[in-house]
Parts: sequence; structure tokens; C-alpha cells
Amino acid sequence: MVQPVAVLTIAGSDSGGGAGIEADLRTFAALGVHGLAAITAITAQNTYEVRAVCALEAEMVRAQVEAVTDDIATAAVKTGMLARAHTVDVVAELAREGRFTHLVVDPVLVSSSGHPLMEPSGVRAYREALLPFATLATPNLREAAVLADVNVLELRSVEDMVLVAQSILAFGARAVVVKGGHFSSDTDREERAPDVFVSANFVIVLDAERIVTRNDHGTGCSFAAACAARLALGDEVSEAVTFAKDFVQRALRGAADWNLGAGHGPIDHMGWS
Repeated sequence: MVQPVAVLTIAGSDSGGGAGIEADLRTFAALGVHGLAAITAITAQNTYEVRAVCALEAEMVRAQVEAVTDDIATAAVKTGMLARAHTVDVVAELAREGRFTHLVVDPVLVSSSGHPLMEPSGVRAYREALLPFATLATPNLREAAVLADVNVLELRSVEDMVLVAQSILAFGARAVVVKGGHFSSDTDREERAPDVFVSANFVIVLDAERIVTRNDHGTGCSFAAACAARLALGDEVSEAVTFAKDFVQRALRGAADWNLGAGHGPIDHMGWS
């Protein structure tokens, strides 16, 4: 029997099962790695609304991470919703201590509707404390704009996405992928969903067909989790990103006609459809 490698997610819980810890662990299972979890926040949510959020103290997040990494060799770590600026700083301290091999930072700063999910000091913490330890950062278009301190409405082309990715790269991450899932999504003429990957040596445009479906909750979490899983399995960063893009596309396509809830439902991580 082959022993699985372990991958840790540090993120919030989604009671609707579409995003967060739940999506990360499902992604890990689908890709054949053992999932470890440190929960940062508990949410009361379903497919159409978030009713309540309870953020855990940063010290409890640290205790969870220390407990699992003291005992289990962890091949990669993925961060999602960290909820508080102090938690971002604590995760950065853990990275500075050498507890993380590959660190994938999904900076959950803004909701899909544009609602802020982190206080301004949290943005500073990402820029100055956590991103310098990131093997890969995976902001969506709105989050990239916040990190780079530009207006998201100014990001109108793939070239703009490359420039904002390079701005984020300057904070110290080894590589950045800006996810364009919301790029030009307000026009029916847009049929593509481009992402851009930028490192010191590469600029790669990852283009794909836009899959029209309301079942798209948790795509960002799942993408970052897939990147972490593939890094743990030995992929180079560009290979992991390319794989993750295809994984999420297949999961979107598989769940396109599902009817789980009245809002934005989950994607098909497990290939059920």
C-alpha cells in the first residue's frame, strides 16, 4: 500500500459544504492526499447567504497548526479565510518557524459580491508578513486589486491582469496566479475565463471556456487546494496551477445542472456527474 502525503488547510468552515474547509478536504480526497485542517472561523451559511460568522482566536489557530505539524509530516499548506489580521500574522510566524514546505496563499479579502472580508490591517499583514513566504498566491480579480491598491474596474484586459500579478509578486511570493473568473462576467459577450500565472521567469495565460452555471461556490478554495495537493505530490508550481485550472473546469462542468439549494451551489469535486 502507498502511504498518502498530508496537506494542511488553514481556513474557515462553510456550513453549506460548498467552500472553505469542506471544499478543501473534498479536493484533497479527490486528488489522493490526506487532508489536515486548522479552522479559523465558523460560518452559518447556505447557498444564498451568510447569516453569521464566528472567528476563532489566533492562538487557537496556532494551537491547531502546531498540533498537526508537530506530529504529521506536512507536504504543503493552503490558507483560505483567515478572518483576522492577527491570524494572518500568526500564520506568517508559523511559516517563519519553518513549519511549511509549500505554502499556497489564497487571500480571502473580498466576497464575490464585493463585500470586504478582512479589515484594512489584514491587507497590510498579507502584503508584509505572509506573502513573502508564499510559494504561490492565488487572488481573484477583486482580491488582486485590493492587494495591489488599484481599482478593480481598471483591470479590463489580460495585460492588466499580468501587471497586477507582477505588483503582487513584488511583495515576495515566488509565483502569483490572478484568477479571472469574474473578468468581464457582466457582459454576455464574454465567453472565456482567463487566469494569468506570473513568476520571475514565466508569464502564462491559462485560458478556458467560461462555464455558465450558478453552481460555482468554492471555486477559488478548490483551485488553491488543488494547487497545494499537486505541489505536495511533486509538481512544479506552473504544473500545479495548470492542473488545478483543469480540475476546477471539470468540476464546474460536472455540477452545472445540479440543484442543491436556491443560490450558488457546490462544484463536482469527486466526479459524480
